[in-house]
Amino acid sequence: MPSPLPSTALLHDWSMGYPMVPRSVRLARVQVRRRLTMWEWGGDVDDAVLVASELVANAVRHGRLPGHELWLGMRESADRVLTVEVSDPVPAFPEPRVDPEGEGGRGLLVVAGLATELEWFSRGDVGKTVRARLAAPLGDA
Repeated sequence: MPSPLPSTALLHDWSMGYPMVPRSVRLARVQVRRRLTMWEWGGDVDDAVLVASELVANAVRHGRLPGHELWLGMRESADRVLTVEVSDPVPAFPEPRVDPEGEGGRGLLVVAGLATELEWFSRGDVGKTVRARLAAPLGDA
């Protein structure tokens, strides 16, 4: 069971659907950077872009089902916490792993290292959502 979203008021909220194709990863990176810049989020924008990028890449790579798309959402709460969520139609939960022979399998480890929280939960009738939270430095509000 996921922990509830912060009870703090939302400053910003945005979401968008993407096709399950590799070029969606780059498009998501560009849109996340643009959105966080417009919001003037006080955290590390590069880290947030990397987190979103890794989660979208995982959804494209492991969550693809014909006729479905992935959803990327971001919320900034009044306490400057950024929540990044990526939903895909595959119900299997992600497992962090490292392939010692290759480049793959490190995405969730990278996300876990950058985020203050990382969790995933079932969406009930279809798929799952992976949620990461990042905080802006205190005193930057």
